[in-house]
Amino acid sequence: MRYLRYAFLGALGVVLIAVCLANRDLVTLTLLPAALGDLLGMNFSISLPLFVVILGAIVVGLLVGFVWEWLREHRHRADKSKAEKELHKTKREVRRLKGKQAENKDEVLALLDEAS
Repeated sequence: MRYLRYAFLGALGVVLIAVCLANRDLVTLTLLPAALGDLLGMNFSISLPLFVVILGAIVVGLLVGFVWEWLREHRHRADKSKAEKELHKTKREVRRLKGKQAENKDEVLALLDEAS
């Protein structure tokens, strides 16, 4: 299984290198459309190789997806935390009740009850 993972990562690396080499031309990214940028006085632009734009878009997409999923699963994590607290409280109550039950018993019998 480890070799399959290494083979996949190697193939992915070859594909990414091929994409980077094929898309080395410069492209200009602008923050706003020309008319709106002139109106607001914010006409920012930058020239980057196309592969940087492609890989950057992939990274930004992954980050947005991870944050979205983390926020979506917040309810599940909160429910799990609540259930764990209740389980701990129940275990503590069972231990307390077993202790009361064992007060009037012989020590050997109390130890046997705790073991089961």
